[in-house]
Amino acid sequence: MSLHEIDSATLVKVRFGSMQKEDKFGSAGAELLKLRDAALQLGISFPTIKQWIYKKKIRSTQTAGGHHRIPQSEVDRLLFRIRGKTAKEREQKIRRVSGRNQLVGRIDSVQISGLMAEVGISIGGQHITSVITARSAREMQLKPGQTAAALIKATEVMILRV
Repeated sequence: MSLHEIDSATLVKVRFGSMQKEDKFGSAGAELLKLRDAALQLGISFPTIKQWIYKKKIRSTQTAGGHHRIPQSEVDRLLFRIRGKTAKEREQKIRRVSGRNQLVGRIDSVQISGLMAEVGISIGGQHITSVITARSAREMQLKPGQTAAALIKATEVMILRV
């Protein structure tokens, strides 16, 4: 089959691990994710997403080679249900990650240098320092005086803006 024989509905554009494809209704630009990428966004395992496809809990399309692809809109729909409909519900879900290992305190200092940021938090008279990416510090808009939680996992200390 030559390129001229392929109709526009089967043309697929590969872009950074995801694909764009025209759907059967002709709306171009529907982003299609590989199963591993969709599973990562949903916080589930690869076998789980396969089971969801087989049980029709999540809609997928198949490539000419028989591989499943998940529309970004399906992932967004499930994220809305999994993580909560309101900001308060989503915050509560995040806070449930590991309540025993979260220490809430006040940010003392934020020093951003290059790709990394050093965040100091004062918790009950104690001082905890965490090194996170500069991008994360900027996205959370961390500033001295704000309330934040230190999420401690093994030897790692992560910062959650409260």
